Amino acid sequence: MRLTKQTNYAVRMLMYCAANGDKLSRIPEIAKAYGVSELFLFKILQPLSRAGLIETVRGRNGGVRLPKPATDITLFDVVRVTEDSFAMAECFEAGDIDCPLVDSCGLNAALRKALNAFFEVLQQYSIDDLVRARPHIGALLGLENPASAHKPAA
Repeated sequence: MRLTKQTNYAVRMLMYCAANGDKLSRIPEIAKAYGVSELFLFKILQPLSRAGLIETVRGRNGGVRLPKPATDITLFDVVRVTEDSFAMAECFEAGDIDCPLVDSCGLNAALRKALNAFFEVLQQYSIDDLVRARPHIGALLGLENPASAHKPAA
């Protein structure tokens, strides 16, 4: 299984917000820090906002921030919002399947077990865990006050 760029940058955007503490983060700053287009980040922002994983503040001094502590946002939360499909094989998808073993296949059961294990691991890691794993993340991202990098949003 391979995660999409959308998921990758969604996690990065949330990490940036977590590292930025209580301050609002602006999309142009996040885009510059990661070397990605602003348009791409705006596209990712919509599903994250709808799912309550990021909060947007409009206006001249607006931006984005975490609506809850980074410890309360898991990697699983992000992946389930940003990935379209977890079909690891044809038999995971709905519709006509050509395989005569679809209802009694050992491969299907093994892949489902592997996918569930994958989800369990993602649930064990929060955005805060990822930020704490890099003590100098604020400096790496060009944030002004990297000392505030570990404050979760209230």
